[in-house]
Parts: sequence; structure tokens; C-alpha cells
Amino acid sequence: MSTPAEQYAAARRRAGHPAYTDFTAQLSFDLDDFQREACEALEHGRGVLVCAPTGAGKTVVGEFAVHLALRQGTKCFYTTPIKALSNQKFNDLVARYGSDKVGLLTGDNAINGDAPVVVMTTEVLRNMLYANSATLTNLAYVVMDEVHYLADRFRGAVWEEVIIHLPESVSLVSLSATVSNAEEFAEWLITVRGDTAVVVSEHRPVPLWQHMLVGRRMFDLFTEKATGQTTHKDVDPELTRYVREQLRKVQYTRSGRPIRAKNLVPYRSDVIERLDNAGLLPAITFVFSRAGCDAAVQQCMAAGLRLTTPDERAEIRSIAEERTRDLAAEDLQVLGYWEWLDGLQRGLAAHHAGLLPVYKEVVEELFVRGLVKAVFATETLALGINMPARSVVLERLVKFNGETHVDLTAGEYTQLTGRAGRRGIDVEGHAVVVWSPEIDPRHVAGLASTRTYPLRSSFRPSYNMAVNLVGSVGRERARELLETSFAQFQADRAVVGLAKQAQRQHDALDAYQESMTCHLGDFAEYAALRRQIKDRENALAKQGANQRRAAAADSLERLRIGDVIMVPTGRRAGLAVVLDPGAEPLGESRPLVLTADRWAGRLSLADFTSEIDVLTRMRVPKHFNHRAPQARRDLASALRTAASDLAAVRKKKGRAAAADDELLGELRAALRRHPCHGCNEREDHARWAERFDRLSKETHQLEQRVHNRTNSLARTFDQVCGLLESRGYLDGERVTDAGRGLARIWSESDLLVAECLRAGVWDGLSAPELAGAVSALVYEARRADESPTPVPSGPLRESLAVVGRLASELQGDEGERGLSLTREPDYGFVWPAYRWARGEPLEKVLTAAAGIEGEMPAGDFVRWCRQVLDLLDQIAGAAPADSGLRSTARQAIEATRRGVVAYTAL
Repeated sequence: MSTPAEQYAAARRRAGHPAYTDFTAQLSFDLDDFQREACEALEHGRGVLVCAPTGAGKTVVGEFAVHLALRQGTKCFYTTPIKALSNQKFNDLVARYGSDKVGLLTGDNAINGDAPVVVMTTEVLRNMLYANSATLTNLAYVVMDEVHYLADRFRGAVWEEVIIHLPESVSLVSLSATVSNAEEFAEWLITVRGDTAVVVSEHRPVPLWQHMLVGRRMFDLFTEKATGQTTHKDVDPELTRYVREQLRKVQYTRSGRPIRAKNLVPYRSDVIERLDNAGLLPAITFVFSRAGCDAAVQQCMAAGLRLTTPDERAEIRSIAEERTRDLAAEDLQVLGYWEWLDGLQRGLAAHHAGLLPVYKEVVEELFVRGLVKAVFATETLALGINMPARSVVLERLVKFNGETHVDLTAGEYTQLTGRAGRRGIDVEGHAVVVWSPEIDPRHVAGLASTRTYPLRSSFRPSYNMAVNLVGSVGRERARELLETSFAQFQADRAVVGLAKQAQRQHDALDAYQESMTCHLGDFAEYAALRRQIKDRENALAKQGANQRRAAAADSLERLRIGDVIMVPTGRRAGLAVVLDPGAEPLGESRPLVLTADRWAGRLSLADFTSEIDVLTRMRVPKHFNHRAPQARRDLASALRTAASDLAAVRKKKGRAAAADDELLGELRAALRRHPCHGCNEREDHARWAERFDRLSKETHQLEQRVHNRTNSLARTFDQVCGLLESRGYLDGERVTDAGRGLARIWSESDLLVAECLRAGVWDGLSAPELAGAVSALVYEARRADESPTPVPSGPLRESLAVVGRLASELQGDEGERGLSLTREPDYGFVWPAYRWARGEPLEKVLTAAAGIEGEMPAGDFVRWCRQVLDLLDQIAGAAPADSGLRSTARQAIEATRRGVVAYTAL
């Protein structure tokens, strides 16, 4: 029971924050301190940055901004990074405030866009700001959910563009996962947005317990030890002892890879069963491979795992059939519908980007309802979707990043395990790492206890951004705006530290200069002569080494069978006879030789330091088999006999190049004539001079780094504008007609699309051909395939050839200006996009889309089709009004938007 003083303080707070009091009265739970603090700051008219762990309830602050807008009769835009999260938030707000007050704007849906509350993807808001849309009228609040996305190297710039360009009258609500440089980010927000409250909470509302599953035994990762007044965590000694025991049982291949020993690493079905017995379901198991997720479900089904009751199975079937009723019956087989439904009814499912969108949505709904108990997912599930679990399982601590396998970072580990523990349902959450021989418990403990994951800006000017900025605020003001980006803010802060270090080094240089002062003359001049002599000697030595290497390479190519040579260095040093010259037309020769000690193998250029002399020749038997021990013995004996007839083999000593170098002679003579040459303390002064020289070089490099970082974005912007000007998109401060077309292209290949439009590359194509052609500018294969990609013949192939040529020219122009903004077209989706727009059935199209990784997953196909639709829509808006391309683009949109591609969750 609270005291009268506490009751009075609470009453005063309610009186001072009527909107907050009204909002909390509608909630069925009490708000945490960080939520209350952020909401009260927002009601006072301040912007807020909220950093808190996953599942802590950050979105309540965003919902309060919605409440304030409705209460004040203004507007609130709620932005999210992904369409699925937008759809989810739209449904939540409609359920709370009604469909008349909430709208949705994404690339796929436009519902009630003039409503007072609109949920949208961040790109939609960015486009509105550049277009100065009338929808922005009366906008008072913008919620940026998952604002830490600004670190994303492909899309992060959009978040900074929105933050910089929002009108000053708009209050910004930034919701972020926990980052270690929240203060730095907040400092930047204050400089560009004004008064902003920073609310950071590292408290998890549901405690998280860390475990390791070793075989069939579950261990706590940490034990707590008390030392005096404090307690600290250590890795459980019982866990480390048991892991050492298991490692003794591991057998290894010759290459050092562990062989899976029985009972050491549990099967996936065993892991789920173990969690079920411990009452730790529902669980999300992160498997960093789509194929691995699908295989995990199949393995659990094959093991006979069933986690649902008959009533749950009936409910699952009913929901799944209701949500998928619009799928064509003939497509169900190719979409793997029956296997997917069988897994769902057992309480098992996969979740990854290759799944059909409707399948993912059903899995999410069933998991949240507690009907699906085990989901095997890739890390994309951790990005924003509200799908918490009681437990999270990590099979490996390594993932493929599109180029190579890399270790999980502490930030990624925290984000993944942050899904464990459902607020209001679970008392505690559990993170389980499945042990295997390559996983060290101490490494896992380091990931689990590290709290250093800073937010780094990925902002960079693009062609579209440049024409939009110049068109809206002018070139000079655009440069000033870029200087206010978080990227430049971070670069400038780094510059401060570098500049201070450079100044300290200048002070040290002054001291060094004093120490090397000589009473006989200018020692800096004398030191410069010594340095020139050393540099000349090194250059001559390098030149000599290169000449000797070239001579060795030439002589290696001239070797013939039966040549007796001397191998100068290495393990095979000594006499050898050539068995096979090993000449390679395009590469380095690698002769096969037999040495006097009976070793037979191939040598390379690395075994010779200078030109190879043929000492003599001897006969090598025809069809000599160097793998036969007796044949090797006989020939080695003959080699030793031939060697005994040779005069003593002496190393040739050539005259050093330095001895005949005229410039080096002059420098040495000048050194001897210098007054400081006779100084008794010459070598002491020289040591200080060397330090001075070394530090001078380091200081110059530091100052160069300072110069490169200062105004770096503005310089890049100038280069972008220069290229646009040279191609006729800008004319000084004016945006040309071509530039206005570019301003409506939001693709990653924006300028290449604009060049194609201007050159009429796609004029005269049919609707299916246009769909195939533009796919080359949006599609990006998940893994590189070096084999040539087949494309349809005729006008489509000809247009793609022109697109490739334009891309090469553009990349050449960029290279001259130090830019790298345009990527190569990728033709891997041309056939599928063409066939689908031509009306062919899904099964035939997916088979045609088979690439390096087999048949294209339906989810990938739908996603790429929607990106093609998005670009077609932009082309329809940017193409000249009098061209037939506009109507062709609209026809291509109609032809592509059908079947599984046309499905929407709303």
C-alpha cells in the first residue's frame, strides 16, 4: 500500500500528463519506468530515442505517439523496415482504433492512405518527403521502429534521409535495439532534430538463462561466485570438465575435421524432445541455412515427433486451409503444400525467406497462438517480427554471409537469443547452444556477456538522392544537409581524435629535431643523404632480385628431359635430373625431377633464386616410371655417377649492381664530404634522425586520413553531381527533364534505369519481354554462378546486350571519379520473369528458374517478382508521356501480378 506522499506524487503526475493517464487507463498492464519516462517526454513535446532489449516493450512508446496524434487531431506515421512488420503493426492498430483511423502504405498495399494514422515502410516516407506530398500536411509524429536499421549497408541511408528531411515541427520517436553508442546517436539526433530525450534500458522484463546442451545433458553456461560484496559470473566448471571428456571421444579426419561421434552431438529431433520434456517449448531453433531449416522439419517428422494434441491438429488444419484457400489447386503440389501442412499439424515448421509469404504468415500466427511448438528459422526471423518463444536454440555459431562463413558477433548473438522469454507468459526465457567439437564454452560465454555492438552509419549519396536534393533545396544547401548526416557526424568525431594524435606527434617531432642537432652542420641534410643511399641500395637489390627471378623463370622453361641441374635451396637442395619439363602454356613451368637421394616430385620457381645452369645431360629410360622404387634407385645411382665426373659445382658470384651504379657513387661521395660525417656523435644523431623520419611518415598518413574524412560525404556528392552533369541530368543548379525522370527511380541501379529509358532500350518490347528485361536490374543471385546465363532470343536478348554495354560505360565513368554505385546486371531471373508474364504455370516457371542451388524456392520467386513489379511501376511513372513504354509497363504489371504473386495478407 502506497503512502499518502506517494499517492499525492502520483496524482500530480497524472494531472501533469493527462494524455499519458488516458493512455495507460486503456492498458491491461503497468508500464515500466523507461516506457513511462519516454511517454512523458513525448507528451512534453520532445523527441525521444528509446534503446531497449528485444521484447522489452519499446513499441508501447510508438503506440503512445499514435494516441497523442488521435487525441490532438493531428497525424502520426508509423514506419517499419519490412513489409511483414508493417502488415503486423497495421493489424494491431486497426484492432485497437478501427479501420477508419488507420491506413497502410507499402510497396504491395495502399489502404486508407489519408487516415490520421498510417503505417508504412521507411522508403515510402522518404519518397513522400522528396515529392513534398500533400499527405504530410498536419503530420505531428513519426515513429521509426527498428531505427538501428540505418546500419544496413543497402538500405540504411533511407533512415538518415528521413531523419534529416522531416519538418522541424514533427516529433520523432526512434525505437532501437540496445546499442553501445546510444549517447553518440542521441547527440547526433539532438543536432539535427532539436530537443530529444534519450531513454536507455538494459533490463529484460523476462530474465534470460544461458545453457549448453552437450549430448543429452543440459548445463547452465554460467555459475555465480560471491567475492566480498559483489558476485561475478564464471563458466560452469562442470560444463568445461564434461566438454573435455567428450573431446577425448572425438575422432578426426586427416585434415583435422571432427567426425561426428555417436551420442556426442544430438539429432535435431532429440534436441526438441529434450526441450519438450523440460517444459521449454515453444522454441525457435536458428539454422543458418534455408535448406537446413527444411531438412530439420523433415528429420523431426521422420523421427516420428508429434508435439500437438488432436484438438490442436484440427485447429491448425482449419487455420491453414482458411489462409491458403486462394492458392490455385494445381499449384499446391509444386508449393509443397501437403508436406508443409503435415509438419504444421505435428507442431513443426520452417521459417525463412524462401517460403511463400502466406506460409510464413501462417507459421507466425500458429506459433504466436502456441499451436506450432518448434520452428526452425534463419536469422531473418530475428529482424523485427513479433514472434517470441520460451526458448531459443543455436545449432552453430558460424553463418554464411553471402560471401564466406563468419563467426556470429556479440550483437547478433544477443539479437537472436533476445527472442527467448514471452512477456506476460513466461517467468524466464532460455537460450540453448548445442555443443559440437568446434564450440568452446568460453567463446559462448564471451558472446553472451559482451555488450559492445555500436551503431555505424552506412549513409552514402546516390544518384536519385542527388537530383532530389538539388531539385528541392539547391546544390549548396544539399551539401550542407549531407554534412549533417550521422555518417559525417561519426567521421568528424573520429577526425577530432586523429587530429589530436597528429598534434601530439608534431610536438614529438620538434623534440626529435632538437636531439639530432649537430654543431658541425645541418644533420637533417646529412640524414637525407643516408636515406637516399639506403633507398637506392634497396631499389638496386630489388631490381637485381627481379632480374634473377626473371632469368630463373626463363631457364625453367628451357629445361629438357635428362638435364642435370643443381637445386640451390630448400629441402630438395642438391643435384637433380629432369624427368618431365612440365611446361605450361599459360602458367609457370613445374618440372618433374629425381634427386640424388631418390625423391621424385615437381619443383617450382620458388625453389630457384637465380638462373638455372644445366651442368650436364644424362639418358633417362623411355617410359620411366618415377613411382617405381627400383627405377628410382637405378636412375639416382646413375645421377650420382654422372655427378662424380663433374668438376666441383661452384656457385657463381655475380658483380653486385650497386658496385657499378653511378648515382650511388655520387651519393656516397657527397656523404663523405658532408661536415657532419666527421662528428663523434654521428651515430647517436642518426638514431634520432631515423626516429624523426619514421614519425614524420606516420604523421603525414594521419593528416591524410583527417583530410579524407573531413567533408568526405560532400566530396562524394560533388563527384556524383559532376557525373550527373556530364550526362545531362543536372545543369548547374537546375534539374533537367532527364533528371526529373531519374528523381522518380528509386532502384539500386537508378542511373542505369534512367540511361535505359533515355536511350529507348526497352521501346518496342512486348509486356513479357519488358518484365524479363527489367528483372536484370533488380535480381541478385544469392551465390555467384560463373556459367553463362541463358536468355530468350530476339528483341529481349538484344535489349539486354545494350543494358550490359550501358552498365560498363557507366562503371567506367564512375571509376574515373572514384565512385562505385552501379552494379553489374544479373540475368538469372530473366527467363522466369518472362515466362511468368507470358502466363505459363508456376511449376514450369520454377523449374526454368533452376540455378546453381537447384530449383528456385517459391518465396524467392514471389519476392523477385514483386521487385520487378515495383520497378515496372516506377518506369511507368518516369517514361516519357508520349512513349508506348508506359502502357507496356502497365501491361507487364497486370501480366506479372497474378496467382501467388498477387496474394496479399490484407
